[in-house]
Amino acid sequence: MAYSHARDFMFCDLCGTVLSMRTTKYVQCPLCKFKRSMKEVAERETSYMVTAEDIRRELGITLINDQEVQLSKVKKKCEKCDNEEAEYWTMQMRSADEGQTTFYRCTKCSHKFSEN
Repeated sequence: MAYSHARDFMFCDLCGTVLSMRTTKYVQCPLCKFKRSMKEVAERETSYMVTAEDIRRELGITLINDQEVQLSKVKKKCEKCDNEEAEYWTMQMRSADEGQTTFYRCTKCSHKFSEN
């Protein structure tokens, strides 16, 4: 089978598994034992770029603007208008061994404030 895909030189043509370099003469698939001559892979390199969109797609995260998101509500007094209800969300702003920051938005005046 002729191999034509420039970046696929390190993958098995039969099953798609990454080829292993067993000897200096060939690379071999650890599953189906397909072999490719080392001449085909010698001095070749591959590179790729991962974007934020790629990561979101892989993790199943979709971006939704704030107006469409239904935030949870909590009894929290607004610092500005003394309203007793606020919407909240959390984010990890510091290192992983420290707690999350909780952000609040007043349901009356939309004032935003946070708590560490």
